Amino acid sequence: MDKLLRVIENNARLSLEEIAAMIGESPEAVAARLDDYKRQGVIRGNRTLIDWERVGGNGVHAMIEVRVSPETDYGFDEIAEKISRLEEVDSVMLMSGGYDLGVDVRGESFEEVAMFVSRRLAPLSGVLSTVTHFVLRVYKKAGALYSFEDRDERERVNV
Repeated sequence: MDKLLRVIENNARLSLEEIAAMIGESPEAVAARLDDYKRQGVIRGNRTLIDWERVGGNGVHAMIEVRVSPETDYGFDEIAEKISRLEEVDSVMLMSGGYDLGVDVRGESFEEVAMFVSRRLAPLSGVLSTVTHFVLRVYKKAGALYSFEDRDERERVNV
């Protein structure tokens, strides 16, 4: 496994000098490798994890199970690409199990997400069925714990 990728995957805010010291390379070599990874599409962005509950929320997040009919010659790729291009869609993943695609969607309200599913996602050619699961609370995301820091440590007594 590439040490450089592991380091920046866990903390993309480190300086070139800090990364170089951690992996035993020069800052110039690290910069060149990062540029190469960006050109090759290995590095796909630098995102910050935000606990939106702490700042008043960020709308609605839903995870949607989608069953599809794979296209001849393209399998699941063509319908997955169509779904990926919809602006409300955050991520699309090919899954094993009871459904074919897992789709993460964000919207301003439950109704907005429901309307997206019924008017834009479900009618797509190749979509057989959908099941929508609304995310009510995030406890852990991308390895980072959420919502546990402020827990009251006093002993709970049941009467």
